[in-house]
Amino acid sequence: MALFKKDVFGNSLFLKKSLIRVLGLISHRRYRGFNELHIEGSEILRDLPENNVLFVANHQTYFADVTAMFHVFNASLSGRVDNIKDVGYLWHPKLNLYFVAAKETMRSGILPKIMAYGGAISIERTWREKGKDVKKQVKLSDVSNISKALEDGWVITFPQGTTTPFKPIRRGTAHIIRQNKPIVIPIVIDGFRRSFDKKGLVIKKRGILQSMVIKKPLDIDYDNDSIADIVEKIEYAIEQHSSFLKVTPVDDYDKHEKELNKQREFWDMY
Repeated sequence: MALFKKDVFGNSLFLKKSLIRVLGLISHRRYRGFNELHIEGSEILRDLPENNVLFVANHQTYFADVTAMFHVFNASLSGRVDNIKDVGYLWHPKLNLYFVAAKETMRSGILPKIMAYGGAISIERTWREKGKDVKKQVKLSDVSNISKALEDGWVITFPQGTTTPFKPIRRGTAHIIRQNKPIVIPIVIDGFRRSFDKKGLVIKKRGILQSMVIKKPLDIDYDNDSIADIVEKIEYAIEQHSSFLKVTPVDDYDKHEKELNKQREFWDMY
C-alpha cells in the first residue's frame, strides 16, 4: 500500500508528502507575495531523467534557498514554466528530491528537524563545527548516502558549504561527480540574503526581487577532467569564481544586489 511505502532512507513517503504540502503552503508567500521570485530556465527541469541529477548552487541562507527550489522544481514538473503560480503543484510533489545539509544545522531546532524529513541528506562538515574551523576525516557513510540519493533521484547541494559569497568550492563535490557521473545542473540565486535572516526562516525585508537562474547541464568529461577542472567549472557556472569577485567585491555585495534588483524591476515592467 502507498501508505506504507518509504524512501531510500526509510522515511515514510506518505508523511514526507504531507510535510512538503504543509511547508510548501506556509512558505509560498515568501516567494510570491511578501517578495517576488524571478525564475529563468525552469523548462530545463522537465527534460531531465528521473534520477542521477545533481544540482549545484551558490548559497545565501540555510533554508530559504532550498525551499524555493522545491517550489520551482515541482511547479516546473507540473507544467508551469518560470513561475510558481497556483500552489496546486504541491499536491503531487517529487518525493525523490533530496538536499545536502550540515547535520549540525538540521539539528538546530524543531523546524529544521521537521524540514529534514522532507529530504535532507545530513552530513558532518569536515571543515567547520560550532562556529569554529576544524579538520576532520570525511565520513564514508555521508558519501554513500549522497550516492544512494543520486541513484534514487535528484540531489541539491551547495558546494561552498557556507552562505558567505565567493568561498572556495569543496573538492568533495567534485569527487562525488567523478564517482557517480550525474547530470550536473548549475543554479544561481540572488536576493535571498536581503529577503531573509541567515537561517532563512525570518523575513528580514519585504518587496525584494529574488532570482533563480537554472542553467544548462555542465559539460564534464568524467574520465579525463581532474578534480581541479571540475571545481573550476562549478565556480564559473554558479558565478563564484574569483573573476566575479573582481567585478563584485564582497564588501559591495549588498550594493550590487540592490542595483540588480532595480534593473530587474525596470525590465519586469515590459
